Amino acid sequence: MSTTTPALSIRGLVKRYGNIVAVDGLDLEVARGECFGLLGPNGAGKTTTIEICEGLNNPDDGEVVVLGMRHRDNPLGIRAAIGISLQETQLTEKLTVEETVRLFHSFYPRRRPVDEVIAAVQLDEKRTARVGQLSGGQKQRLALACALVGDPDLFFLDEPTTGLDPQSRRQLWDLIGRFKAEGRTVVITTHYMDEAEHLCDRVAIVDHGKIIAQGTPRQLISLLGTEHVVEFRLDGLALGETELAALPGVTGVQVKDGRYQLDVTMIHQTIPALLALLHGRDSALSELTTHTATLEDVFVHLTGRHLRDG
Repeated sequence: MSTTTPALSIRGLVKRYGNIVAVDGLDLEVARGECFGLLGPNGAGKTTTIEICEGLNNPDDGEVVVLGMRHRDNPLGIRAAIGISLQETQLTEKLTVEETVRLFHSFYPRRRPVDEVIAAVQLDEKRTARVGQLSGGQKQRLALACALVGDPDLFFLDEPTTGLDPQSRRQLWDLIGRFKAEGRTVVITTHYMDEAEHLCDRVAIVDHGKIIAQGTPRQLISLLGTEHVVEFRLDGLALGETELAALPGVTGVQVKDGRYQLDVTMIHQTIPALLALLHGRDSALSELTTHTATLEDVFVHLTGRHLRDG
């Protein structure tokens, strides 16, 4: 494949399940060698999109080109050139780690050495352990080994760190980083915005089957026009959005279920002004948090809800 040919090209992709439109005219292009993230809540259409790209699902409309090939023309060529780690991978629990990797090794025309792959996912010490004896993080790394052993040009990783402890998540992040350093293309779906900011060169935020924003993590965060986010709850009288918007440094206000969120450019001026306003209203803070603006805040800004709200 030419280095100028996109690793993945999607045009007008549509997928329906009865009256539900899971993917609604989605357009996307992923360059070779980049790590691209599809972000959004559960039910946004991320997994359906990835399954169609992998050839595990059929679209109702649109076109998908993977590494310059179409599934209808060259399904075996695509399968031989991609690696897949599903949201949940069910492996035979009575096989050992080495036996599992050797089994997948036998499926591909182009292969990486089994020992090299086991070492790459840091499972050398578990080589003779049965799959059923592995922890959740070790099973995820084994699933990545099964995807890596075919020496793929393009990886599809669907929610690879869901349910993992922080240490296991970091180990998988390091492994994905090594894939990218080798010049491979990685397409990852996730609803963890910190994961996307850490791993991805570019991201697309998906909601209700459509891309609502796309760019580098920094570009998307810059859409907020703010550097910080202040969130608080009150013990006392409520405040109006208009008076909060008038505070110095405030560029945006969101109020939902008694929780206030302020997009702020000058936090050192906003917090004292907020406290003064509350003092004058005989009201007090019951909770206050601040953080640097993130992709999660971009999603809230665009949709009015948090990712965890679905």
